[in-house]
Amino acid sequence: MDFKGKVCVVTGGANGIGRCISLTFAKAGAHVAIIDLDKDQGEKVLVDITAQGVKGIFFCGDIAKKETLDKFAEEVIRTYGNIDYLINNACLSRSGILSGCDYEDFNDVLNVGITAPYMLSKLFLHAFAAGGAIVNISSTRSTMSQADTESYTAAKGGISALTHALAISLAGKVRVNSVSPGWIDVADNNVSHTQPDKSQHPVKRIGKASDIARAVMFLCDAQNDFITGENITVDGGMTKQMTYSGENGWVYEGK
Repeated sequence: MDFKGKVCVVTGGANGIGRCISLTFAKAGAHVAIIDLDKDQGEKVLVDITAQGVKGIFFCGDIAKKETLDKFAEEVIRTYGNIDYLINNACLSRSGILSGCDYEDFNDVLNVGITAPYMLSKLFLHAFAAGGAIVNISSTRSTMSQADTESYTAAKGGISALTHALAISLAGKVRVNSVSPGWIDVADNNVSHTQPDKSQHPVKRIGKASDIARAVMFLCDAQNDFITGENITVDGGMTKQMTYSGENGWVYEGK
């Protein structure tokens, strides 16, 4: 995969999976622009990006706000001219119906998780170079849930639907795909995880941020230009394994 000289835009690029994606692209020779609310960490990541000999941008702002998106897109286009990849990674959670997630909280999550990816796709549409790609970070929560997770789950369901909608609308211009992480240890240390935590995954380990970064790069790679409108689930097989009470050492103790 050749990313030298390419321009990659990452939302939520200061921490966790977004940070790993940003640094992985920088190490591969791509220029990287990130946006995040975490000013201190964003500035640290910018130092790490530019240490790879590429041009970086860190824009501190709230992507739930339209004016932030407008200013960020303007700065990126002014700096680079064109972009190659847009990675819509940022999201948040305000829990759900059982813990009192209200109108403002719920819509704040949707603004970050769905509206911002849509608007950035629109703002950058005419700035994409040939062979450009959008990769949205969804989640296995888009198709399965725990109680009291409505805000995050709705956002991830929405970004999954937005992915295939954009793929059709932008056909011939920009490829659009998504990645759905499962349980990812963003510290990549596995220190606090029990053996059952690991063993319940068919691959016998917790996921790493680098697992997601590699999947994103795969979808951006021009050699994979026959893939669009697709989602890759990266969860160690967790969502494929059926588990019944009494199997594999697990017993249901609820009502």
